[in-house]
Amino acid sequence: MANILVVDDEQSMREFLAICLKRAGHAVTLAEGGTQALERLAALPIDVVVTDLKMPDGIDGLGLLHAIKSGAVSRAPFPSAPPAPVDPEVILVTAFATAETALAAMKQGAYDYLTKPFQVDEINAVIGRALEKRALVEDNLALRDQLAGRARLAQLLGRSRAMQRVFELIGKIHSAKTTVLVTGESGTGKELVARALHSEGNRAHRTFVAVNCGAIPEELMESELFGHKKGAFTGAVADKPGLFQEAAGGTLFLDEIGELSLSLQVKLLRALQERRVKSIGATEELEVDVRVIAATNRDLEAEVARGAFRADLYYRLNVIEVRLPPLRQRREDIPLLADHFLRRFGAEHGRPMRLSAEAMRRLESYDFPGNVRELENLIERAVALSSSNVIGPADLPAERTKAVVASEAPEQFPAEGVDLERLVSDFERSWVARALEHTGGVRKRAATLLGISFRSLRYRLAKLGIDKDGDAEEPEAG
Repeated sequence: MANILVVDDEQSMREFLAICLKRAGHAVTLAEGGTQALERLAALPIDVVVTDLKMPDGIDGLGLLHAIKSGAVSRAPFPSAPPAPVDPEVILVTAFATAETALAAMKQGAYDYLTKPFQVDEINAVIGRALEKRALVEDNLALRDQLAGRARLAQLLGRSRAMQRVFELIGKIHSAKTTVLVTGESGTGKELVARALHSEGNRAHRTFVAVNCGAIPEELMESELFGHKKGAFTGAVADKPGLFQEAAGGTLFLDEIGELSLSLQVKLLRALQERRVKSIGATEELEVDVRVIAATNRDLEAEVARGAFRADLYYRLNVIEVRLPPLRQRREDIPLLADHFLRRFGAEHGRPMRLSAEAMRRLESYDFPGNVRELENLIERAVALSSSNVIGPADLPAERTKAVVASEAPEQFPAEGVDLERLVSDFERSWVARALEHTGGVRKRAATLLGISFRSLRYRLAKLGIDKDGDAEEPEAG
């Protein structure tokens, strides 16, 4: 499924293509000519443009193609799209085909050129090939970003400076034998860091074993970690290797390490110091080559101070610390993460999804106490419950994503100061969004309510990144 823009001055042809493409499972947007098509492209994420060649409104098919491929299309800030979106593929359709126009179109970057009349199967096949090309370009860009470490490392995502520091540290230590302690609040992605350290390092071809130290009863934990011999205790009917043995040559990830009892902390410390483990009921120790990565959402220094965690084990684990910031401290990563989850859950439901600008603003204003995991769950819920391809504020839990509205100035000026630009922007965004909501998205009426010109409203819509869907009005002349 893809987002397709159909551009044709003939209503019958627009409607015909819309019916055919919707039957094929695509989301279709219509435009009467090149000028309106540019407005649609500025406001929506379009994958493929199917455009007539001859159009009377001043921008014909070749002019539209040139605007798209030259980067002249003014794209509104689009929260759920990547910051450098791939240009849509363009397919030109005309009843007046000549070799010269076909050659000109292909030189300017058109994907293909069809002559009317054409078969439905023909246009579907061409669109399918265009989408395959686009997907390949997107994959190549994603791979380039991954290799450059700008936004992705393994399954970790982030363009913020805080996440770039995490990526840089992982790049320095991924192949070391050194024990690593990953810290951060619940839901920040600590296991993803451990997996990245494993998959990027020289142990990637060996086993990665993960265990949640808080999920296994204390009386079973020693056997899980170190194994046991047959007959060592009631129910030990066979030898069982421990997780240290299973992870031999690879990585053992001990999640929620702060949950270990003091008695097990002693045995774990010995295993880390000696690189040897002894199964329950065994007479000899077994040498193991395992890299240990531990993680916790607790303040282990505070746990040491109150005697709940051994200081010697803490220092043995915390040779290198990777500290993951909470999502509220890297809000600039929310659009990237939201887009990732939208693509994933949209694919699972068989439809492309995006967030409206106002919905994205709500997410960026929310503190996410559950961090990335909470954002993931929120997006999954919204995709499952949404009746359209656009997730708006109504699709988000109201108690967790309340609108941020600028209020009256406080009686006392805050000692820490204020972000005046953001306050003004929030105030302006709130009233513009409310005016559009009040007028059902009709921009000219909204502009009248706000006491500004239509042109001024258009400028504010672009500046503030407010969604303009559903308004088919023509702009003012001149």
